[in-house]
Amino acid sequence: MAISVRTRPPTIGHNLQRAVDEIAAASGVSNKVTYLIYSHHHADHAGASSLFDGNVVRIGHEETRRLLLRDNDPAQPAPDETFQDRITLGIGGERIELAWHGSNHSPDNIFIHFPDHDTLMLVDIVNPGWAPVYLVNLTEDVQGYIAAAATALSYPWKHYIGGHLGRLGTRDDVTLHRQYMADIDASVRNALTAVDPTPFFVKYGEKAWAGVKGYLDACTDAAAAPVIEKYTGVLAAADVFTASTAFWVMESIRLDLGFASQVHP
Repeated sequence: MAISVRTRPPTIGHNLQRAVDEIAAASGVSNKVTYLIYSHHHADHAGASSLFDGNVVRIGHEETRRLLLRDNDPAQPAPDETFQDRITLGIGGERIELAWHGSNHSPDNIFIHFPDHDTLMLVDIVNPGWAPVYLVNLTEDVQGYIAAAATALSYPWKHYIGGHLGRLGTRDDVTLHRQYMADIDASVRNALTAVDPTPFFVKYGEKAWAGVKGYLDACTDAAAAPVIEKYTGVLAAADVFTASTAFWVMESIRLDLGFASQVHP
């Protein structure tokens, strides 16, 4: 008679410890985590912080602490130590430079620089090899997001940690990202100038918001088309996400910068 034995799957905490052990062994360093640095408050980056015990010192921007206290998620304890603009940490013989250069992807997203390792970590700005995903990586401050890539290139580094999509980035990746965003910006401005809103408001009459939607959808399509053609095969998913990014950049150009913002019901 065959007997089947079902064991419990490893817990998330167990998998995390195993990953820490493997990385530490490969690097020849201790496997004991004593500090945790938040890049920003979003749960896809901070949401498992509670798996580390209370002896771990959590560090983040002062806005990260405010937002995590507001959201009151037990899986994401607020940082114990905060900074406002810049701080240099010395942990385990390593220098880690943290800096906040203003809001970008989120109000609290920071630059994490490892000068002794020629490495910059800047999460949710550049996806190396990929176009930004939905709505410019779900960015809250588009103009700050665009500026962040230029700020990243002002740092000395060779290796870029973007936080998503599987591989380290290079300076060429960040430069390509900047060109992609600049092309979207230029194409959006051209579309807002070239597309006539009149037919959409004539078509929908008193349903003014439908006219606005028709006009903005047409501008988005016109802005996205040449960028999709240029970057398909250059940046992964450019054909999938460029229209979404073009729309969000367009709304920032209209509402933050006031360019072609005259079309409202």
